[in-house]
Amino acid sequence: MERADSDGARGLRWSARTQMERADSDLPIVFDVCFSPQVILVQVNPGEAFTIRREDGQFQCITGPAQVPMMSPNGSVPPIYVPPGYVSQIIEENGVRRVLVLPQQPEFHPGGHSPLHHPPPPPHAHLPAFIPHPAMLPPPHPTSTQCLCVSGLLPVSADSHSPHGRPPPFVHRDERASKTYERLQKKLKERQGGERGGGGGQMKDSPPPSPQKSRGSPPSMDSIYNGVVGGGKGLEAELGQGQTSTTAKQMEKEPGGKEGQWPEGCATDTFFSNPEPRLIPSCVTLQVTDIQAKGAVLSWVAPSRAEGEGVSPSPEPLSYDVSISYSGKDGKYTSMYRVLAVCSGQCLRGSPSEAVAFTTRSCEPDPPGPPRKASGSKSSTLVLQWKAPCDNGSKIQNYTLQWDEGKGTGGFEQCYYGPQKQYRVTKLSPASRYSFRLAAKNDMGISEFSETVDLYTSCSVPSPPLPPELVKAGVTWLCLTWQRPSTSPKEDDIFYSLEMDEDEGYGFQPSYDGDELSCTVKNLHRSTKYKFRVAAYNTEGKSNPSQVAEFTTCPDRPGGPCRPVIRGRVLPNSFRLAWEPPKDNGGAEVTKYVVEISEGLSGVSWELAYSGPAMEHVCEGLKPGHSYQTRVYCMSEGGQSPLSETLQVQTPAVPPGQCQPPRVVGKPKAREVQLRWGPPCVGGGSPVSVYSVEVCGAGPQGSTGQEEVREVYQGSEVDCTVGSLLPGRTYSFRLRAANKAGYGPLSEHCEVTMGPGAPEPCKAPHITCKSPTVAVVSWEAPACNGGVISEYRVEWGAAQGTMQVCFSGASLTHEVKGLLPATNYFCRVQAVNVAGVGLFSEAVLCQTPPSVPAAVSSVHEEDGPPTPPLYSPSTCLAVGWEPPCDHGAEISSYLIDLGERQSISVGPVTKYIIQHLQPDTSYRIRIQALNNLGSGPFSHTFKLKTKPLPPQPPRLECTAFSHQTLRLKWGDGPAKATPSDALQYQLQTEDKRGRFVSLYRGPCHTHKVQRLNECTSYMFRIQAFNEAGQGPFSTVYTFTTPRSPPAPIKAPRVERVEDMSSVCEVSWEPLLPMKGDPIIYTVQSMMGNSEYKQVYKGSATSYQMPGLQPNSEYRFRVCGIRQCQDAPELSGPYSPTVTLSPQRSELSAGSVSSVGPRAGADPARPLTDEQWAALIIMLCAVISILIAFIIQYFVIK
Repeated sequence: MERADSDGARGLRWSARTQMERADSDLPIVFDVCFSPQVILVQVNPGEAFTIRREDGQFQCITGPAQVPMMSPNGSVPPIYVPPGYVSQIIEENGVRRVLVLPQQPEFHPGGHSPLHHPPPPPHAHLPAFIPHPAMLPPPHPTSTQCLCVSGLLPVSADSHSPHGRPPPFVHRDERASKTYERLQKKLKERQGGERGGGGGQMKDSPPPSPQKSRGSPPSMDSIYNGVVGGGKGLEAELGQGQTSTTAKQMEKEPGGKEGQWPEGCATDTFFSNPEPRLIPSCVTLQVTDIQAKGAVLSWVAPSRAEGEGVSPSPEPLSYDVSISYSGKDGKYTSMYRVLAVCSGQCLRGSPSEAVAFTTRSCEPDPPGPPRKASGSKSSTLVLQWKAPCDNGSKIQNYTLQWDEGKGTGGFEQCYYGPQKQYRVTKLSPASRYSFRLAAKNDMGISEFSETVDLYTSCSVPSPPLPPELVKAGVTWLCLTWQRPSTSPKEDDIFYSLEMDEDEGYGFQPSYDGDELSCTVKNLHRSTKYKFRVAAYNTEGKSNPSQVAEFTTCPDRPGGPCRPVIRGRVLPNSFRLAWEPPKDNGGAEVTKYVVEISEGLSGVSWELAYSGPAMEHVCEGLKPGHSYQTRVYCMSEGGQSPLSETLQVQTPAVPPGQCQPPRVVGKPKAREVQLRWGPPCVGGGSPVSVYSVEVCGAGPQGSTGQEEVREVYQGSEVDCTVGSLLPGRTYSFRLRAANKAGYGPLSEHCEVTMGPGAPEPCKAPHITCKSPTVAVVSWEAPACNGGVISEYRVEWGAAQGTMQVCFSGASLTHEVKGLLPATNYFCRVQAVNVAGVGLFSEAVLCQTPPSVPAAVSSVHEEDGPPTPPLYSPSTCLAVGWEPPCDHGAEISSYLIDLGERQSISVGPVTKYIIQHLQPDTSYRIRIQALNNLGSGPFSHTFKLKTKPLPPQPPRLECTAFSHQTLRLKWGDGPAKATPSDALQYQLQTEDKRGRFVSLYRGPCHTHKVQRLNECTSYMFRIQAFNEAGQGPFSTVYTFTTPRSPPAPIKAPRVERVEDMSSVCEVSWEPLLPMKGDPIIYTVQSMMGNSEYKQVYKGSATSYQMPGLQPNSEYRFRVCGIRQCQDAPELSGPYSPTVTLSPQRSELSAGSVSSVGPRAGADPARPLTDEQWAALIIMLCAVISILIAFIIQYFVIK
C-alpha cells in the first residue's frame, strides 16, 4: 500500500493476490485498488471477478475489466476477508503497502519455490467489509455442461516413485501440521468407536459421518461434505493454519465438522466456495480430456434439482468447488492426479462427485540450477558441480555446459556435454571471471538454460608489497599504512601480515593480520626505533615480506630543568645564568632552552631573554641596583617541559657618569701643559674619590696618526700639569671619575698642540735612474715642528754602514753620477731648522739600470739524456755553455751560430739539442747571449761532431691481457733470444710521477707486465739500440687492463623451511664491494638433469624458493655480479653446486634435508653435462701445455 499527498487529499492503493482460475500462469491474481478520502476505486483486471455484499445482504459479482467505486468512512484500507485455504498479508516496500492474498497450503510451483505463509491482517470492525472473490462464471442453466481448464500440473510418468528416488518437495508437512493430523486422526477413531458402541442412528439434519479411510486412497463421496473434507476444517487442520474463512466458520458449527480430513500425502486446492451452502442431492460427473504435460481440461454437467426440498422457486446461480490432489502410497508416490468437483449454490450444497484419475504426459526437464564452484579449483582450473533438476517423467541423459571463455561479450560456447554432474575446466587465467550456464536433456527434449553464473578463478601468490609507510607517530604508538600489490587483481581477496622487530633478539614478530591497508601499533616504547615489514597472502599462499622499514616513536615531554644558578659575579648590567639539563629528557635530546626574565619581585610580566641549545646565558641590558627573577624551561621533539623554580638576582651599583672634557690653562709650552676639569653630572650613588687623566699622543701638527694611550694623572684634585711631551705635537686628553663602584666612562677628547721643536724625519726619498751610471734623488719637506727648515743633508753609499754625505742644501733634488750599472745603492735624507737637527729618513735601496749581457765564456758538448724523447746522437748535438754576466737584465735567449746553416735562437737555457743534422758530420759552433737591452758579443768558435744513425723503434702490440697482467710484443722474431744479439730493445712505462722507467732491456720480442691494477690505463714506449747507439723511442702506446670479476663464492647452504616442505632457503657468504661497485648475486637452480634456470637476482645473501616438487632433486649454484657504474655488469665464476635431496617419506614430519657441498654429493650418481665439459676442457688444456713445452724445448732451442 502506498500513500501520497495530492491537492490535500491522501490516496491509498493496495494489491491483493490470490491463486484463482488462471489457466495460463501460476502467478497469483492482483487486485489494484485506488483510494481517496471518501471514494474507493477497485480495479478488476480482465479475466477476474470481484464479489461484494450489498446493503440488503445480497452478493453481487462484477467481472473485469471494470472499476467499482466504493465509499470509505476514513480513507483507510478496509478488512480483507479471504476464501477458505487463503491468508492475507500486508507488506510494505518502497513506501507502498500491499495486501497479498496467498494460498494457505504448500503447492507445486514450476519454479521450485514454495508459496509464502503470512497471517492475515486484523479486520477493522468499523469499516464496511467487501470480499475479493475468485473469478465466477455467469449462473449456468441447470442442464448446461460446465468446463474448467486446469493448468500448472506436474508432468508424471507411469513409475510409482519419483525419478530421483525422493518425494516431491511440496508434500512435506511441517511439525505443527503433523501434530494436528495425529490429533484429528485420534478423534476420528474415538468418534467411530462411540457410534459403534452407542448404536444410535444419525440425526435427521446432521450430515452423514465420515468413515475411516486407508492412507493413500482418495476420499469417498461420504467423507466430503459441501466441498470441504470432514465438515470444512480438515484443510485448515492439515495446513496448520489458524485463520479460516466465513464458510469454514459456519461449517465448524455443524455436527461432525471436526472429524474428517484428507488422507495423508494428499494436497488439495479449493478453487470455488460459497458462504451459505445448502444440500443438493444430485452429484456432478467429471470428465478429463486433452491431457497434456502440464494441463488438462475438466468438464461436467450441472446437476438437476430435486422438488420439495424447500428450494427457492427463483433460479439461483451455482458455483463449483473443484479439488485436485496428488496421492501416494507407503512412501512410494504414483504420478497420478485425482479431480473432485462439488456443485453448490447460494443456498444449496451438493455432495462430492466421484474421483477421476488421470496421468500427465512426460516433457523436457525443468531448467537446472546454475553450476557452482567446488573444491579443488585453482588459479588455472575451475571444478564445477550441479544438481539434477526435475526430469518431468523422463530420465535425464546428458547435460550441456556452456561458457563465454572469459570474453564477457555475452556469447557462449559449449565446453562439456555428457551425463556427469561435474566438470573440470582447465587452462584458465588466474583471477579472471568466467560465465557459465547449464541445460539438461532427456528423451523429450532439452530444457531451458539455467541462470548465468559468474565464477572467478583464484589468484596466484601475491607479489611482495612495498615497504610500509608512516602515517603518524606518537609516543607509544605508530600508525602505518601500506599499498596493495600492484600485480594482484581487484577481485582477489588479499590479506596482510605486519611484522615488527624490536631489536631485542627475537626477530620479527607478527603485530597485525587482516585485510586492512593500515594499522596502529600500540604499547611501544618512547623514542625507540622499530623495524617493520609487511607480507601479503591469499588462498594460494603468502608472498615474501617487503623491504624492512624503520620508524621511530615520538619522544615524550621532557622534565623541567633544575633551578638556574648564577655563574660568576653579578654585574651591574648583566649576570651569567647557568642551569642543568632535566633528569628525564623524555627520550629525545633537548633541542633548546628558553630563559625568561622578569623585572621586580612581582613576577607579573615575563620577557624572553634567551632561546638556544646552550646551558648558560648572559642576561644583559639590565639596570644597576635592580631586582630580577629568572626561570628556565626546555623543549624537545616531545614538547615543552614544565617551568623550573624561580631565581632572584640583585644587580650592584654603577660607577659615576661621564665627565666634561678637561680645559687648558694658559698657553701650552714645548714640553708641558696645565689642565683643569669639573665633577661628573652623575655620581652613580657614591661620591667621586679619584680622577684619572689619559693622554693620546698624536703625530706632528696636522697629522691624524695616533700613538699609545697612557695615564698622566690620578688623584682627587680637579687640575694637574702634564709634562714630558714633545714639541710641535698634538695631544688628546680625556678624563674619567671613579667611586667605590669603579671608574666611570671617559670624557670627550680635548686636543692640545705643543710649542715648536726640531723637524720631523723626512719621508723616504725617491730615486730615479737616468742611465746605468746616473741617478736623481728627490724628497718631500717634513713637518717643521714650529721652525722653518734651513737645509737638507743627503747620504749615499753601496751599504748602509758606509754611506757618506753627498749633498747639503735647501734644494729638494740631487743628481748622483759615476755609478755602476746593475748595482745596488742606499740613500737617506735629514732636515735641519733653528730648533735643531731632525732624524734621518728611512734608507732607500736603489738599483742602477741593466745593460747588454757579456760574452759566453765556454761551450762544450753535453751527454745526451738517457731516454730523450727527441734526441738521437746521429742527427742531434747536445750543446752546453756557462751563462755569462747578464749586467742586470735577465738573459732572454741565446743565438747559436752553425756557420753555413741558419742560426738557431733558443730560450734562456744553458743546454740545447741541435736536431736535423747529418750523421757523422763535424760542425763549428759559437753562441751569443741576448736580453731585453740587446745582444752581447759572440763566444769563441767550438768544433763538434755527430754520431752514426741508430736503429728505429719497432711497433708495440698487446697480445694478451687480464685484470692484472699485459703481454706485450714487438718486432718479428722468436719470443726468446740470446743476449749476444746485436739488436736489443728497451721497454719503458710511465710511473705515477709522469716519468718513464725501464721495464725490460734485452733481445727478446715479448714481455709480460704483471702486478697491475684493474681498469687502469698504462703508457709504454720502446727503443731499439745497437753498437751505433740508442735509437729513438717509439710513440707512447696506451693499454688498459679490464675490470676484475668478483671472486668465486663458497658453496651455498640449502635448507628446507620448517613447516613448509615445498620451500627451501638458499644462503651464501657476502662479497665486499669492489672499488665502490656494489655486488649483487644470481641464484640458478636445476631440477633433476634439466638446464639451470635463474630463480633470483638481487643484493640479498639468502633466498627462499617456493614451489618445490616432492621426490625431486634440486641443484643450486650462486655467482657474484659486479655492477659497474660506467660499464655493463661483470659476472664472476659460479660457486660449487649444492644438491637438495628429495624428502624421504621415512623421515619424521618437519625434518628438513639441509645439505652442504658434501651432503649433496652422491658417489653413485653419474656426472652431469657441465662436469663432463669441465673434465674435457681440463684434459685439452693439459695436452696443449705438453705440446707447447715439447715444441719450445726441442724445436726452438
